[in-house]
Amino acid sequence: MLFKQQALLRQKLLVLGSLAIGSLLYLVARVGSLDRLQPLCPIDGRFGPHGQEEIPLRALQFKRGLLHEFRKGNATKEQIRLHNLVQQLPKAIIIGVRKGGTRALLEMLNLHPAVVKASQEIHFFDNDENYAKGIEWYRKKMPFSYPHQITIEKSPAYFITEEVPERIYKMNSSIKLLIIVREPTTRAISDYTQVLEGKERKNKTYYKFEKLAIDPNTCEVNTKYKAVRTSIYTKHLERWLKYFPIEQFHIVDGDRLITEPLPELQLVEKFLNLPPRISQYNLYFNATRGFYCLRFNIVFNKCLAGSKGRIHPEVDTSVITKLRKFFHPFNQKFYQITGRTFNWP
Repeated sequence: MLFKQQALLRQKLLVLGSLAIGSLLYLVARVGSLDRLQPLCPIDGRFGPHGQEEIPLRALQFKRGLLHEFRKGNATKEQIRLHNLVQQLPKAIIIGVRKGGTRALLEMLNLHPAVVKASQEIHFFDNDENYAKGIEWYRKKMPFSYPHQITIEKSPAYFITEEVPERIYKMNSSIKLLIIVREPTTRAISDYTQVLEGKERKNKTYYKFEKLAIDPNTCEVNTKYKAVRTSIYTKHLERWLKYFPIEQFHIVDGDRLITEPLPELQLVEKFLNLPPRISQYNLYFNATRGFYCLRFNIVFNKCLAGSKGRIHPEVDTSVITKLRKFFHPFNQKFYQITGRTFNWP
């Protein structure tokens, strides 16, 4: 009888001990989660060069949680009002170029706690039907953010569409404009590769790159081919300069963003008057994918979609040489206008 009572007592003590340990672990986890959910934290730097007040930035975990729910539409008007969230027009736009690395740039800038990105390409300024819906329609396509944050969207078609510079100027003549470029011939082949993949997915045939890039009648570069025209960066930039001074543009090296992203992102932080917050901790090389992935915190990592970094088809070397010779004078003018030189052949 005594033995049974002792065994029962030991069993109760074990249960109580387990409950105590479980409660302690819960409290530790709870305190940690509450600490992570603090929405605002002070920063040392300042946004602007003119000595504005310090701007509080919310914690990354708070951004990934609460703001994500708002983006999915899982928030009431009262919750939005309570947290002082707004949908703001962008203060900076990645206007191009297509296949220059616009998605990578947007996702990497989103590492910064003062930046909130529009997840989808809005195509407001380059699409007549969307533009006719008005600026309020555009604003409502933007993500929820805190008033002190910068909303950024990207639509690479903006750079080459004639009507866009004037339309953006009418919205905000002082907006900051980001252009990310790659070596023009490489960019053109990447452009072709994306279209080719889409055709193959639909079991459709498509011309070889050489046949599209070179006019068969003249054996010269085919400037009517969109992939070639897009890579003549200076022609498009000159149209933008009719509305915006060069100081409102920042040129990002798309090739360097692939191999050494941090210095490029730090230049963008400076251009946007953001305090430096993106560090090497936020970027890690994924050997399997062959490019850098993003680390937001100890829990949340992100790699770009598998469609990024497509393998390019082999292109006749004589065609590559001809294209590089064609682009060379345009590249030189682009360097002069922007004040940034690239090691393009």
